[in-house]
Amino acid sequence: MAYVIEVENLSKSFKNNIAVDSVSFEVSAGQCFGLLGPNGAGKTTTIEMLEGILPKDSGSIRYFGGEINRAALDRVGIQFQSTALQDFLTVRDTLRLFSSFYADPLPQDALIEVCQMQEFVNTDHRKLSGGQRQRLLLALALINDPDVLFLDEPTTGLDPAARRMFWDLINDIKSRGKTVLLTTHYMDEAEYLCDEIAIMAKGNIIERGHPTGLLTQHFSGALVRITPQTLPSSITDNFSVHHTEQFIEISTESVESVLQKLTTSDVSLKGMHVKSANLDDLFMKLTGQQLETA
Repeated sequence: MAYVIEVENLSKSFKNNIAVDSVSFEVSAGQCFGLLGPNGAGKTTTIEMLEGILPKDSGSIRYFGGEINRAALDRVGIQFQSTALQDFLTVRDTLRLFSSFYADPLPQDALIEVCQMQEFVNTDHRKLSGGQRQRLLLALALINDPDVLFLDEPTTGLDPAARRMFWDLINDIKSRGKTVLLTTHYMDEAEYLCDEIAIMAKGNIIERGHPTGLLTQHFSGALVRITPQTLPSSITDNFSVHHTEQFIEISTESVESVLQKLTTSDVSLKGMHVKSANLDDLFMKLTGQQLETA
């Protein structure tokens, strides 16, 4: 399998704080790879080392089979969470300005079509909606026709419709053979877009794999959630039980058997919720917190 990015034993410290501790992973060509983690997990530091923004302390980063260098980074595009743009420019003028920074940029009309910006291409970028601005920032990241695209929390603050439109754009870009490395706080986004995810906590990758495969590995059956309370041994001894401040979660192959034991034990079913496990449940199980509110 061809790896576009290979990271081995990557580490970074700031004074006495170990931000990234011997992290290793690979990203395959044409894959959308999601790096997930709460604030302080080390994912931003990891990404900035991959982007060439921060120097590493130790370990190795390889692009396209070779060491990270200027030539490799010229094949990378980055959409930052926030990018300063020149005032008083339309979308087309902004594309023209950024295109001047590259020797062989993609044609502006091609970028406008790929990022679906036809209806606002002559609008001052300061007047764009959140979703329109994100499409412009995506176009700027694609100007140099990169082989690898970094997306840092690209849909934060967007409404559901704008997020869905952006997801479709990313899938379209991936279908063109691009490799995407995504950081996100939205579990549904990671589950929808990512071929593989790595979950970070305290500077380490604690789990990695295909989203569906990880859910199958860590969960089976369904999850029954009830309000926090004392449970009898008939529940705690026979089922996998996870406690949080907000709820108690019982993992079971048979919802009926759990309900029967709960009712016969006079456990309160107020606010009970039955659901299949998703990536947010996996993140909660592994780190003890919800990523979207981290």
